[in-house]
Amino acid sequence: MPTPLPTELAHHLNGTCALPQLGVIQAQGEDAANFLHNQLTHDVLLLPVGQARLAAFCNAKGRMQASFVVVKTAPDMVLLIMPQDLLAQTLKRLSMFVLRAKVKLTDASAQWQLRGLLGDSARDAVGNAAPWQTVAWAGGHAVALYPAVAAEARQERAFWIGARDQAAPEGPAISLEVWAWGSVLSGVPFVTQPVFEAFVPQMLNFESVGGVNFKKGCYPGQEVVARSQFRGTLKRRMARVFSLVPLMAGQDVFTPADPEQPCATVVQCAARPDGSGFDALVSGTLDSMAGGWHASSAQGDKLELLIGAILGCSKIRFAVEATNGLEYTDHGVMAIDTAVKIIGPRK
Repeated sequence: MPTPLPTELAHHLNGTCALPQLGVIQAQGEDAANFLHNQLTHDVLLLPVGQARLAAFCNAKGRMQASFVVVKTAPDMVLLIMPQDLLAQTLKRLSMFVLRAKVKLTDASAQWQLRGLLGDSARDAVGNAAPWQTVAWAGGHAVALYPAVAAEARQERAFWIGARDQAAPEGPAISLEVWAWGSVLSGVPFVTQPVFEAFVPQMLNFESVGGVNFKKGCYPGQEVVARSQFRGTLKRRMARVFSLVPLMAGQDVFTPADPEQPCATVVQCAARPDGSGFDALVSGTLDSMAGGWHASSAQGDKLELLIGAILGCSKIRFAVEATNGLEYTDHGVMAIDTAVKIIGPRK
């Protein structure tokens, strides 16, 4: 039986914490927005001052080298919030494309401070703002994120970014582990070093959570990303799973139907606060989702898929060939929370 997430665990998702695992690339200059517009998967040029976007930086094959929360703080300044473990190499690669553009890229992590806000703390900051909307708050910028969904409960999440000398917002203290768990429950992970160039954006459901703009101009990998979207060539999606054992980002996942090669990859994993197990985001083939996922090998610990509610689907369906034609089944999977519809909602 799948192990649903107890609603009562949601009370852990309330408070604030510093986020030292994240850093900031600062793009400053009159060409800052235009330069980033030509490099990232989302529209930065038309992004209003004081607002944010989710975006990715891809290689020529459309594979994600980094992902960011992009915040435009002034007409000539854009901040890229991202994991520290990829910041230096991302800054170096972005700088290769500056050429004659009037923009300066720097690691500004020491100039800015970041706080994660959960539950009441997030609601105080951003109210009912939609994901990626930004409000001026507590002397900085508060960015609404996708909420953490715990069974029937929903807890708001937000970033606060302010100058280093600005007093940070106060609230009940939460640990980095709880923040990471809330991130998994939101279904919107960052790209980190273990999964560098492992996925095109749709494999992390990025187009479903505002991370890709298909109407903007070219950027590295744009042709591959667009082809995956419009020609139906994508066969991998991300889903949330429950595991009794810890999983590592970049870890291979297998299915008994094809035990010789991995069918999925762990993107992010975090422990449940009550010690009952681990929630993780895993990107894998749609066929293998139907057959079942196992950690490390086809005989490894079974991962329970927990899929469904962010877009209002209470169940997912897998199309299966049967003697009388095509049938649909949920394969015993309890649907709880992924960011996209896999095939369609159960009617």
